[in-house]
Amino acid sequence: MCLRYLPVVLVLASAQAATAELRFDGGHLKGRSHWTDSAENPLPQSSAFDQGADLRLRWRADGQAWNAELDYQLQGHNGGRFPGVAGEPLPNAPRPGEGRRLLKLDATLAEGRNYRSLQRLDRLSLGYTGERWVGQVGRPAGSWGNGLVYNPMDIFNPFEPTAVDREYKPGDDMLYGQYLRHNGDDLQAVWVVRRDRQRNLDRDVNSLALKYHGFAGAAEYDLLLARHYRDWMLAAGGSTALGGALLRADVTATDSEGDTVISLVTSLAWSWVGLDRNMSALVEYYHNGFGLRDGFELADIQARPELRERLGRGELFTLGRHYLAASLLVEVSP
Repeated sequence: MCLRYLPVVLVLASAQAATAELRFDGGHLKGRSHWTDSAENPLPQSSAFDQGADLRLRWRADGQAWNAELDYQLQGHNGGRFPGVAGEPLPNAPRPGEGRRLLKLDATLAEGRNYRSLQRLDRLSLGYTGERWVGQVGRPAGSWGNGLVYNPMDIFNPFEPTAVDREYKPGDDMLYGQYLRHNGDDLQAVWVVRRDRQRNLDRDVNSLALKYHGFAGAAEYDLLLARHYRDWMLAAGGSTALGGALLRADVTATDSEGDTVISLVTSLAWSWVGLDRNMSALVEYYHNGFGLRDGFELADIQARPELRERLGRGELFTLGRHYLAASLLVEVSP
């Protein structure tokens, strides 16, 4: 591990020394090959074949109320993903660099036109769990929203629609708090601190969000208010049983450059046993309010800074407006 991380690791370990010992908690080594083809014609390159590898090593410390986590990650990527537009990555491009995060916890080992390898601390956090209060500070990961393929409510490092492995998502440097109510509802607050392109602290690139999660009979609902970068966002969503299926939906309204942009996602999911195997199916519709209308050209993308910014930040992965996704999963083994 890079020596620059040593002081941070020692601080984290010493903070837990009074209640628990920082212990090795396993890890994984994964390899993948990924072929992608796009029908969005303005892209100079519509298909790509990529290979990648990921090594993750985990350390944990658990006390009575306090806990800590540290994940070291070594990644390598090789292939021809889509080139950028005006310096911004396009859908399916490798994740944006760590340059805007508050803490510098990554190091690029090698980089070229079609390859990159890096190491980083993807998790580094100290947490508290009480009877009513939960808190975390550092670099944990958070996920909000009810979308399964597309997720407009998840503004913190969402998975791209074509991601097959969703076991871990990138963490953010944040302060997280949660208050648990007696009836099962909870209120969550997140403050993500970032740096601008010059690595200066700037509140215009931060995120501050409040989300209320509640129950209404057998249904669940979410209400979200957020200031994300320079935009305000309101969102509502939930899930409920519908016949033999599960219905999920989210609607977001974003005040962007004086315009209100509406996005939504809704899905139906089923599960059953067939051929002595657990099976599940999903149909999901997504409306991307920031997307371009049918028949758009490359110049249209360049003329839409609000779309390019979200593509570059890894929040959006689609250029058009309307998408329909379907999946079928057969569990080969429990």
